[in-house]
Amino acid sequence: MELLPSLLSTLKTLDPGTLDQEYSMVRSQTQTLKRDLSLTTEAGALKENIKKNRYKDILPYDQSRVLLSLLTTKSDSDYINASFIKGVTADNKYIASQGPLSSTVIDFWRMIWQHDVKVIVMACREVEMGKKKCECYWAPFHQSAAFGPFTVSNQEETIHTVNFIHELFSLLLLQTSRSLIQYQFLSWPDHDIPYEATGVLDLLERARNSQGTHTSPVLIHCSAGCGRTGVICALDYIHDLLVTKQITSDFSIKKIVLELRRQRPAAVQTKDQYQFIFTAVACMFEQVLQSAKSQLYCNVSELKKPKKKTTTPASSKRLSDQIDMNDTYAVVNKPKQPHPPPTNPAHPAAVQPSKTRSLPLATHYDNASAGASAAPVYSTVKPRIKPHSLKVSATSLYDNTILSSHSPGEGAPSGINREYHLVSAEHLSSTDHDYEDISSPVADKTSLCSAGGIGFNCRIQKPRGPRDPPAEWSHLER
Repeated sequence: MELLPSLLSTLKTLDPGTLDQEYSMVRSQTQTLKRDLSLTTEAGALKENIKKNRYKDILPYDQSRVLLSLLTTKSDSDYINASFIKGVTADNKYIASQGPLSSTVIDFWRMIWQHDVKVIVMACREVEMGKKKCECYWAPFHQSAAFGPFTVSNQEETIHTVNFIHELFSLLLLQTSRSLIQYQFLSWPDHDIPYEATGVLDLLERARNSQGTHTSPVLIHCSAGCGRTGVICALDYIHDLLVTKQITSDFSIKKIVLELRRQRPAAVQTKDQYQFIFTAVACMFEQVLQSAKSQLYCNVSELKKPKKKTTTPASSKRLSDQIDMNDTYAVVNKPKQPHPPPTNPAHPAAVQPSKTRSLPLATHYDNASAGASAAPVYSTVKPRIKPHSLKVSATSLYDNTILSSHSPGEGAPSGINREYHLVSAEHLSSTDHDYEDISSPVADKTSLCSAGGIGFNCRIQKPRGPRDPPAEWSHLER
């Protein structure tokens, strides 16, 4: 990955004239390889096989040609104009083949069945520039066609933009059925190049996903099985170098093309196709770098993202809040001034300041009344649901506080119209986030709130009865 930026810069700065000279060197060195490695084409030149070649000057090397061992008739031979191509991780990663003729369609399916091919990449159309470039070796959509002992059913057909078609075939031989996928690239003229590289890279990515973990070779063909086929093999080979992290500082597209030509004659047939490999590889490197950058950005954003608050079940709210309060609010109702001990311990306001920071979960608070369970010290504003344990008197005049009359800024949020009780802490469960500050405890029941403050957190006591009006109110005007 560290080499990609420098390699990408080199690919973008290459001069077209330099690439033309380099391609001329590829052609001359191909002849040297053929002579030094003693590459021969004797099988394809046999009289009985001449008619099986689409082009007389494109014959597979005997050292790398595909031999057919599956025989369907007594007259079947082992010859087909196709070659094995080595990959990064496998010796027979690809089969580079010419487009089948009408006389070789059965041989084509014999090869597919024998090597259990799962993916076919077709880089040509059936007819180009008014000439037949490839025989149709499949059936129309939702139909079946027989080719000798083979029955091919076209089960699915999807057109992806204007570049290629994806089809799903079912191949049947002697009651045994297999499925395979064909990708036909539509935007690649013969002896020419596509108008953009992304279409080819997208097709190859889909083909790799369809191949999955299958170890069978990928069948790639155009018309002659050398020009466009060689470009596709080279691009997929370079992609595998990236995936397996085998891109080195001496990375050379020229060496890769020469290695392809050692296995398949005339692979990458024109200088335009050779230059297109450089363009497509630069696009591939850019995609990889952009993907790595995006992944890094996502990881950094994930680290900076605040953790989501987990919701606590209602049954455990009181317990979890109690633990948090013990740790954070050790002394929650410490009085501002000392008060004498209360005369009525049962009264909810008669609590003593806590002297411990944290208590075990199973112990009682040391400020709880004798014989009482550990009840929360906090009071909470709770929606108007009358507890069953409270007895409401018919004469009560101040059972609740109506917040609907508040305007925004007077202690209630805008738009809220609800009724609330002010209930003592022993009848309530604590909430998740709202902690209410407790004012200083008092013993005088007649006081409405402590001297500590006035407002939301006051404990409002019910008046014992009507009060006498002020003396000045009794004066009647005449």
